[in-house]
Amino acid sequence: MADPQSRPGVLRRDPEDLVELDLDRARRRGYPEAVLAESKTLDQLEHIAREVVARDAATLFTRVRPEHAAALLAALPGAMHDADARLVAWPGEPPPATGGLVVVLAAGTSDLPVAAEAATTARHLGREVELVVDVGVAGVHRVLARVELLRSARAIVVVAGMDGALPGVVAGLVAAPVVAVPTSVGYGAAFEGLAPLLTMLNACAPGVAVVNIDNGYGAGHLAAQIAAPLDGKTAG
Repeated sequence: MADPQSRPGVLRRDPEDLVELDLDRARRRGYPEAVLAESKTLDQLEHIAREVVARDAATLFTRVRPEHAAALLAALPGAMHDADARLVAWPGEPPPATGGLVVVLAAGTSDLPVAAEAATTARHLGREVELVVDVGVAGVHRVLARVELLRSARAIVVVAGMDGALPGVVAGLVAAPVVAVPTSVGYGAAFEGLAPLLTMLNACAPGVAVVNIDNGYGAGHLAAQIAAPLDGKTAG
């Protein structure tokens, strides 16, 4: 299907007038640029991709739709598309892993898109990552069976919808900081992630930080920063 902006009589703004990349971010903060693709047009993303290649700037594109991914893969030689995470990374190969281990837990398989976004983000920011799925508190033995792995982590991301109880359980078992991510998974009274958000904010176990609903990218980035090498060197 043709882009609606390409039809006669439709106003089309030049992407160059709408996009200004933060190409200094890697030097300033030690981590590369990230581009939220969700509401962008194909023209805008293709313009961004050309800028990224011209500047040799490592970049993550988050919340990509299938048509976004196709356009980005065509414009970015060697890019990687993680369909579960809805993310495109360029370059496709993550940097060598440094720092500590990041473990990402998804309470249920329905939470996988957000958990995969967190895991892929942390991996492309230079951390070793283990992703564990379907360890929710409805069968608490599943997470208890992973305690040895959890206690080896420098940072843990816990992704959960429904009642959002898993981060508090995990934080009570480990010394590492826990980054809690509420998801919009659940029935009516979950209020599209508000219920687990409130549960996580009220966690009685210390050491729980909470990011916004469905914010896998933010959680993965925070975990990567927590698990950074102790000498302060980052993937940037």
